[in-house]
Amino acid sequence: MTFSLVARCAETGMFGVAISSSSPAVAARCSYARAAVGAVASQNVTDPRLGPAVLDQMQAGASSDGAVAKVLRSAEHIDYRQVLAVDAQGKTAIHSGPRSLGIWTQAQGLDVASGGNLLANEAVPDAIVQGFKDSTGHLGDRLIAALKAGLAAGGEAGPVHSAGLMVVDRHSWPLVDLRCDWTDDCPIEAVASAWSVYKPQVEAYVQRAIDPREAPSYGVPGDEG
Repeated sequence: MTFSLVARCAETGMFGVAISSSSPAVAARCSYARAAVGAVASQNVTDPRLGPAVLDQMQAGASSDGAVAKVLRSAEHIDYRQVLAVDAQGKTAIHSGPRSLGIWTQAQGLDVASGGNLLANEAVPDAIVQGFKDSTGHLGDRLIAALKAGLAAGGEAGPVHSAGLMVVDRHSWPLVDLRCDWTDDCPIEAVASAWSVYKPQVEAYVQRAIDPREAPSYGVPGDEG
């Protein structure tokens, strides 16, 4: 009931996850990224412990393949799990358990991996990967473009209701963490709209965290900087 991608920007070193699902609040349970380490999506019948565990292994020096393999050796019910990972070298790894739901499949390349379950067709992850490769600009733009490519290729077998976009850069907190937890309209468009508003302000919000004396105002009543 989900399709997603994890990706790395080779130019900036940013990592990100974009995801959509028919289930509510998918990004809250399934998206994980850590600056200078990597990004992970843990989905299908979700175990939220897997994402942080894979990131811990990569932070300790394991490749994406090695990290996913080590975590799954001791994890429970791995036949039900899908786990996607990208590491600091752009290497990707995917585990799709044989009990993943409905039509499930995956695709990967350097700097990007995609997977899904309960899909409309098997071409969706390939379309997502190609959408990422064909796109340019900020990693957030590319993640949104790839997710839209997956939706255009069929997406889920039924309508999606939630989506999320997460990007990490140089700091311990996400540079971007935008979500639509439920809508009867298109959640991917909702997140894309939020990104279009947030993108011009991203660096200013980083500046506010580092040194608010230099941060600009955005005209909010009572906000002088």
